[in-house]
Amino acid sequence: MRSILLFAIGSTLSLSAFAQANPQMTTAVEVTVPVSTYRVVEISRTVQAVNYRHRSGASDVDLVGTALLPSADGKAKVRSKRGTMEVEAEFGNLQSPTAFGGEYLTYVLWAISPEGRAVNLGEVLVGGNDRSKLTATTDLQAFALIVTAEPYYAVRQPSNVVVLENVVTADTKGTSEAVDAKYELMERGGYLPTGYKFDPVVLNANLPLEFYEARNALRIAQSEGAEQYARESYQHAVQLMKIADDDAISGRGERKPLIAASRQAVQTAEDAREIAVKKIEENRLAGERQASSDALARSQAQADNASLVAGQAQSDAANAQAAAAKAQADMATNQAASAAAVTAAQADADKARLIAQQAQQNEHQADSDKAAMRAQLSAQLNLILKTRDSARGLIVSMSDVLFDTGQYSLKPGAREKLAKVAGILIAYPSLNIEVGGYTDNVGGNDMNQKLSENRAGAVRDYLVQQGVQTNSVSAKGFGNSLPVASNDNTAGRQENRRVELVVSGDAIGTPMIVTTGSLN
Repeated sequence: MRSILLFAIGSTLSLSAFAQANPQMTTAVEVTVPVSTYRVVEISRTVQAVNYRHRSGASDVDLVGTALLPSADGKAKVRSKRGTMEVEAEFGNLQSPTAFGGEYLTYVLWAISPEGRAVNLGEVLVGGNDRSKLTATTDLQAFALIVTAEPYYAVRQPSNVVVLENVVTADTKGTSEAVDAKYELMERGGYLPTGYKFDPVVLNANLPLEFYEARNALRIAQSEGAEQYARESYQHAVQLMKIADDDAISGRGERKPLIAASRQAVQTAEDAREIAVKKIEENRLAGERQASSDALARSQAQADNASLVAGQAQSDAANAQAAAAKAQADMATNQAASAAAVTAAQADADKARLIAQQAQQNEHQADSDKAAMRAQLSAQLNLILKTRDSARGLIVSMSDVLFDTGQYSLKPGAREKLAKVAGILIAYPSLNIEVGGYTDNVGGNDMNQKLSENRAGAVRDYLVQQGVQTNSVSAKGFGNSLPVASNDNTAGRQENRRVELVVSGDAIGTPMIVTTGSLN
């Protein structure tokens, strides 16, 4: 029986963990560029979030099964505590998560903020009667609750295997908000590397679930490039996995040390995976910035050269025309010599015209390069925030959900998006960014003017903190003076509460224009 257990465990360990446990084994490793195995998609789900009023008593929320698991059900009781929210949840009719794929071993309860931020509240373990309970806390006040199937408990991003979602009942205390929030979900099957043949997990009753979750976490971290980009953390996770392996092989019967080592291996492997993903993304952004900077330099050099050649060609043409005129004046005294001079001068004039035409073509090419760079920058920004083109430049729009009501402190989701915008703008140091703040007509004019100035200033300051040159960013508040929709209804007022970035500059074919009116 011991030999069978040794074979079963050894055959399913990751290659790195096995090599670590057998230092004498020689392994040929082919160094390749890591390819992300996570297929991340943005899925827009409409889910009712509840704004639980501070210390308003307990609120009951029902959870119902989705199309993936319609038989599942649950209830949650949310209590407002001092500085936090306590969630006490109970679930029923949960089948084994492995039914959704061999990589799924457990369930996780998530709190989703109205801005789409997902917070892992804890692991939902399926009990013997297909029921389970979980008590957790969160610093969010407004949130929705969902349950997803996951490969291990310490994931930081929910998969799209959503099996339960909350619904608001008559007993729910708080303000319900219908939120069409975009939040990133891991596509089903996205945990498996391309071409990877996943061995079905056969759970051994003598080994805890945490042991298998640790194996999943280590394999996924390796497939994400952690062995190369987060080597120290990854090797620590391998060592912890070896401790868990040794405990499992020894069969001493003490589950607590094995569970502890396995959970620590899960957390460390997830840390290594996240570090690797961030470093790979940083490398990609650095490459894009360098490519954009090189293209900008080439475009500017071509434009400068075209202007220089055009100026010289015009000067040569003027000199040739003067020579031709002089030759014509001298024809009376020396017609033969003058005719030759006129011919030579005309040839010089023709040559000068050709040079001028070439210079004009170079100018057109420089304009085309600027237009291409403008389109590239617009596409990059549009991946993060809604961006449109205008005569004044590229306009990047941000809605008021980036701030709390009546406040100008940026929310975490807003900072994350602005950090990505800043990362793009850094590659275009010659551009100008004009930040404009706008409000609806609710409240006094003075209050709205001050709020719009503060919000515009907060965005400008954060862009500068992220590395955008100080002298290239300006901020201005317009209060409620320039609405883009009617203030007579909720939808129109929400459109009017906004911050806009106008990106302009000669490098993208838009000279800087001082703002005197609407940013539209």
